[in-house]
Amino acid sequence: MASSDEKPGPTPVATGDKPTPPGEPTTLSSKILDKGAGMMQSLKPVKEMKQHVCTFALYAHDLSRQIETHHYVGRLNQDVLQCAVYDSDKRKANLIGVEYIISPKLYETLPEEEQKLWHSHAYEIKSGLWVNPGVPQMLEKPELENMACTYGKFWCTWQVDRGDRLPLGAPALMFSPQPVNRGRVRPDLVQRRDEKYKISTEELRESRVDIQEPEIHPNADYWVKHNKGFAVDVKPADMKRLAPFP
Repeated sequence: MASSDEKPGPTPVATGDKPTPPGEPTTLSSKILDKGAGMMQSLKPVKEMKQHVCTFALYAHDLSRQIETHHYVGRLNQDVLQCAVYDSDKRKANLIGVEYIISPKLYETLPEEEQKLWHSHAYEIKSGLWVNPGVPQMLEKPELENMACTYGKFWCTWQVDRGDRLPLGAPALMFSPQPVNRGRVRPDLVQRRDEKYKISTEELRESRVDIQEPEIHPNADYWVKHNKGFAVDVKPADMKRLAPFP
């Protein structure tokens, strides 16, 4: 069965130079339906996404695979954020995963085994890798100070970087960049991002020196201390029987 650390077998949607995803152009009737539905429906959860964050992520089972990510962030409350993660900021970007972000207070309440699946954000923010494109630093700074203390759990459901033209296989856990050799983001990825948004990660790093370095919980960023990542295996299982109706 599928595993997040194994490439799917050869299929028409696993590799190739054809468009991603495959499929016919959207018909006029579908466009009309979408337009009408968009005018009549509230789409309330989607409209709660108020921030765009561009950063980078590493696969938990293979740190050499690194991707640029675009998080569209919604705030459930002051302690919980939820992010739809895309592979670009273009109109037809692919939805590649979801990340949940929680405060240190909530992280402390998680079971030990669960805590190991979460990563810290302090280095990602202080190093200038985490950016809110187009937002002035003066407005961004207070939010960054709060985010530097948070923890995230990011599941990637579509591994576009390996050529998958559709979401294939098991979801993959993702880690945040860290200040150790295997956790550093490739310079070419950072340069390409910086050129696109006309920013300097180095200058952002210097401007964030005064952001306080939080104490990271020992169970977060598990791979840094134990040199072990995580992979997901999908296997058949007996379906649970419904209890008889009384």
